[in-house]
Amino acid sequence: MSADLTASTAAPEGTRALAAAVAELSRPGDLVLLTGDLGAGKTAFAQGFGRALGVDEPITSPTFTLVNRYDGRLTLHHLDVYRLDRLDEVADLALAELLDDEGVVLIEWGDMITPVLPADYLEIHISLGEGDDDRHFALSTVGSRWSARRRALAAALAPWLADADAAEADSC
Repeated sequence: MSADLTASTAAPEGTRALAAAVAELSRPGDLVLLTGDLGAGKTAFAQGFGRALGVDEPITSPTFTLVNRYDGRLTLHHLDVYRLDRLDEVADLALAELLDDEGVVLIEWGDMITPVLPADYLEIHISLGEGDDDRHFALSTVGSRWSARRRALAAALAPWLADADAAEADSC
């Protein structure tokens, strides 16, 4: 899958701010997948995303609980599927019900379960940069929901976009 947009940050606060910009465009029923290596910044992204949705409580990785629910202006269902051994275990998470719950579903390690997901989501691959706190983001829209917001996404992420994407955002 090729990235629709590429962005970079230089500190965890930048990752949270970028995530907040994405969250501002979120709508009930949206699905966002976070992918990348251990320590890439998926949980920091989830924290910024949740804060922008009005979540006041601390957001932690649901690695052992699998699903955390946070209430804000939109409910945030934060999943971590790293520990799932088989795709059929996704049914136990009641993902369809979570997507129908008028909230947003954010899944860490979401690439591990794409075969059983609806074909409509935003995938954000986070990778480590050169410096300890540098992060690179490759955002890919799949399906119509997020694809329809691609220009708005480019405009919202303009401060962090790579040169070609930033030029496009400026023309929006």
